[in-house]
Amino acid sequence: MERENFHIEPGAPMFNKGYSIIIDTKGPYFVYGKPTLRQEFIVPNAEGEAWEYKPGITYKVDHEPMVLCRCGHSQTKPFCDGSHTQIDWDPTLSADRKPLLDNVEISEGEELQLLDNKTYCVHARFCMAKGTVWHLVEQSNRPEAQELTIRETFHCPSGRLKLRDKKKDEFLEPRFEPSLSLIEDPQKNCSGPIWVKGGIPMEDSECTPYEIRNRVTLCRCGNSHNKPYCDGSHMRTQFSDGQPGLTS
Repeated sequence: MERENFHIEPGAPMFNKGYSIIIDTKGPYFVYGKPTLRQEFIVPNAEGEAWEYKPGITYKVDHEPMVLCRCGHSQTKPFCDGSHTQIDWDPTLSADRKPLLDNVEISEGEELQLLDNKTYCVHARFCMAKGTVWHLVEQSNRPEAQELTIRETFHCPSGRLKLRDKKKDEFLEPRFEPSLSLIEDPQKNCSGPIWVKGGIPMEDSECTPYEIRNRVTLCRCGNSHNKPYCDGSHMRTQFSDGQPGLTS
């Protein structure tokens, strides 16, 4: 992958050319560079609000590419077993290739500006933990509200929510090493998307690139209407990957 073919979202890290994801237009995700693959569980606080991520299994990956299921029907999840060739599913990569910031709603605070592209919502709920992030940002001149605004935004796995420091005129992003996480949501009794972190570049098998972003969530239930991105359909369908820890 040549860097000049990609648009890089403001605030995203310069990507390491050792990592990449190729999305088969009719099948799985091919992951190169052997990034870490682990589970991460959405964990509520004492008030029942989505609050933290708890690590689960780290998978041993000793082959390349790592081939991850996209249709949701593999019997060897999270890895592909070829089930996509035997089932009736829609693999269409329907998401547009526009930069995420081209279609955002903006909430203003004195210190921070919140940019919100609802297309990428995966219903992780961190944005609603301690008063919604849209209200908190309006009070971002207060240290407590600013801290919560940053926390809730940084916990948004899909990057739907982004913050800009108005005084410094720069975007704020959490620092991630290139890695992949399988989001598990015991509170909602379902398995969520593949969380791609750290600016890993992606393109489809026809060599059409996607915008490079620091945070991306990819569908793995096969039901999203915004493929390859997750749109929260795993909650509607109660998708379960059968991996340990979801109901324990």
